[in-house]
Parts: sequence; C-alpha cells; structure tokens
Amino acid sequence: MKTALITGSAQRIGAQIAKTLHAHNYNVIIHYRHSSKEAQTLADELNQVRTDSATLVQAELSDTQALQTLANGIKQLDVLVNNASVFYPTPIQSADKNDWSKIINTNLMTPFFLSQFLAATLAKNQGCIINIVDIHAQRPLKNHAIYNISKAGVAMMTQTLAKELAPEIRVCGVAPGSILWPENAAELNTEQKNKMLNKIPLNKQGTPQDIANTVLFLANSPYITGQIINVDGGRTLNQ
Repeated sequence: MKTALITGSAQRIGAQIAKTLHAHNYNVIIHYRHSSKEAQTLADELNQVRTDSATLVQAELSDTQALQTLANGIKQLDVLVNNASVFYPTPIQSADKNDWSKIINTNLMTPFFLSQFLAATLAKNQGCIINIVDIHAQRPLKNHAIYNISKAGVAMMTQTLAKELAPEIRVCGVAPGSILWPENAAELNTEQKNKMLNKIPLNKQGTPQDIANTVLFLANSPYITGQIINVDGGRTLNQ
C-alpha cells in the first residue's frame, strides 16, 4: 500500500486531498501546524475506515530544522503533496519584510527543502512530488505581489525539480483557480466575488474535490512529469 504526505491537510483543500488519496488505497500522513483538533478528527475518520491508515505530524514548516525532523521520521513515502500555503494581500505600498518572510518561507522555501529532505525516501519507490501552485503564478493578482512571486517560484521549482530528480522521482503541479473563498485578512466582499465568477467561462467555483481528483490523477500517471495542470473552470482564458 502506498503512502502520501500532504502538508497543511487538516482542513480545506488539503483535507480533501487526504480523503481522496485514502479512498484510493493510500495511507496518509496528515500534516498540520495549529489545527490539531481538525487534524485529529480527520485521522479518526480515516482510521475508522481502515485501521492505522492515517497518522499525524505537527511541524512549523517555515523552520528548516522542523522540516528536517519531519523528514527524518518518515521511512516510506510514495507521494509528497506540497499543499500548505499562506495567502493574504500585500499591497506594494505597505508590504514589509515580515510579510515577505512569512509568505516566501511557507509557500516556496518549505516545498523546496521538504522535497530535498525526502528525495532519497521517495526515490526508493519511484515516487512523485505534487506541488499546489496557483493560476496567479502566471497571471498576477492585484495587491498580492509577494504571494504571486511565491507561486511563480513554485511553478519554476516544479519544472526544475522534474529535471533534477528524474528518472527516480516525478514532479508535477496543480494550479487551482477559484475553489474556496479566501478567509480572514483575504476575505472578499459580494461584489468582488461576483466579479471573479464573471471571469470564469464555466460560471461557477470549483470544489476541493476537483483539486483532489487532479492530484490523484497525477499520482497515478507514471509517464507525466514537469507538467502543471490548471484547474480553474477556464478562468485563465479571460485574464
């Protein structure tokens, strides 16, 4: 039975990726930072389906030593899903060094070094790395400069690692469009939501299941590497 590690998988899209891989006979390692209650609930749910099929790991991903410790504790791995991400506005007039460090470290530094630390383990099983990118890696979102930069870096990292880690490890990416509405500091008002929906040819948001299905497809596609699939309802056609 294959094993997948999904970072930031206690809630939202990450949780759905974990559920979907688990439903297709993967054991899953659920990573969380602060959402211990949600992570435990998810693990309990999955373990009721199949005993000892879901485990938890807690780590502050922006700390490279914590990443190394996390990697050292994993002895078998087939799929690494770099899903954890930070998203909030950083207008150029007010963005500061703390914003830069917080977003770049989590969104870009973390998947790079976690991939490095787990490469030898993944290579043993001809494994794969799947990075959650963003359509704004190609077409920037206004007032989110640092986020855009971080995801553009993840897109290039995906292609670079696909070359460097071949043929033992495949590396691909999934670039979501509008899937879930942002929360907290990034929350949108009704007018902003409608404006976004009007740009989507399919005229609706996607769902976390759409992203999870694409991750599953890539995990089970042994002759695909270096590719990033947009899952956006056609939104990039209108940007």
